[in-house]
Amino acid sequence: MADKFVSAAEALRLVEDGDHVYIQGSTSIPEVLVDALADRGNDLRNVTVYSGFAVARRPSPLCRPEYIDSFLIDSFFVSNAFRQWIAEGYGTMTPRFLGEVPALFRDGTCRVDVALINCSLPNEEGLVSFGVSADLAVSAVECASRVIAQINPRMPFSYGDATIHISQLAAMVEVDEPLVEVPTANPTDEEIRIGNAIAELIPDGATLQIGVGGIPNAVIRALENHRHLGLHTEAMTDGVLPLLEKGIIDNSRKTVMPGKTVASLALGSRRLYDYMDGNPDIIFKDVAWTNDPFRIAQNPKVMSINSCLEIDLTGQVCADSIGKKIFSGVGGQHDFVYGSSRSEGGLSFLAMLATTNKGLNKIKPVLTEGAGVVTTRFQTNYIVTEYGAVNLRGKSLAERAKLMISIAAPQFREELEREAAERFGHAFLRLR
Repeated sequence: MADKFVSAAEALRLVEDGDHVYIQGSTSIPEVLVDALADRGNDLRNVTVYSGFAVARRPSPLCRPEYIDSFLIDSFFVSNAFRQWIAEGYGTMTPRFLGEVPALFRDGTCRVDVALINCSLPNEEGLVSFGVSADLAVSAVECASRVIAQINPRMPFSYGDATIHISQLAAMVEVDEPLVEVPTANPTDEEIRIGNAIAELIPDGATLQIGVGGIPNAVIRALENHRHLGLHTEAMTDGVLPLLEKGIIDNSRKTVMPGKTVASLALGSRRLYDYMDGNPDIIFKDVAWTNDPFRIAQNPKVMSINSCLEIDLTGQVCADSIGKKIFSGVGGQHDFVYGSSRSEGGLSFLAMLATTNKGLNKIKPVLTEGAGVVTTRFQTNYIVTEYGAVNLRGKSLAERAKLMISIAAPQFREELEREAAERFGHAFLRLR
């Protein structure tokens, strides 16, 4: 296999005009390969570049004005590598639940010709691992006619779906490149209040899905007195390490892969990546598998914990855009909200601070013009801010408005009361 080791420039000669190229995400963007692809920008035309959930070190080198006819960025989850480029109208995004993107690859709706991935060193069987990023990478590699891999000693070897034999690689490039690290931030006092409110509602023996950010991490910190928790999640972060190390997460009550921690991607510090490396108790699966709501529902007491950007008085949740500007993507929020609703004893929590960092209200009479509805009002369960947790399940529109106002920032409640009275009339006023 030594003849497959080539320079990045030589490897990227395998990309042709009109190709559709997938770039691996999470914290493992294969930057050496991406740089080499960008270096071919003056030679290539009409190359579509797919990306998913990712945390990048820098804006992508593919996003240059002189390359607008060379590379079309098409993102399923807008990352910081492409956010500004897409906002300026040079790239685009394809709306889809992240767990459903693999089906787009597999049925040919979104063709994949080339997959660029970041892999571990091979094991004794000749398998390399995609490490921290199974998510879309599994299906993209499966469908691509040419797979080009960075072979990187910094990538942990994870078990599950995210492996490929080196004989199946079209080219390999030796690199020694650290993964992006996303350390766990210390939660604010407001986030701690949210975390405590959610943790109080989580029973022992629950199966957790935990999103990314300060609020989900605050929840994790508040679970240290719980017992026999399980983890079946899309994204695994540093926050769960203390619970794993102390045996609080032991996965003993799960129905799906009992005894195993299950995730689709990881983003954290080197400590997390080292903990994962060669750990047979951690399984990384195709995101179509982890995010299947009907599989999620097989576990008991699924607790889905996610963040959002704004919510209206009826419980419509926006988590992907700021007005008309796409900020991120749907990810797995919808899948786990629905999966938890079908789980015996399951609950979903959508949490946010009540105001922006500029002091603007995030509980709105109606969503901001252009804002996307990620979780519908027909699905919302618990909504949580630093002012409390309310359960919208089984509540009328007027009752929901009353509950939502109770967890809004106090300076905005009077205005929201007026808006709710005008919208819902006597049905709302009778609740006073």
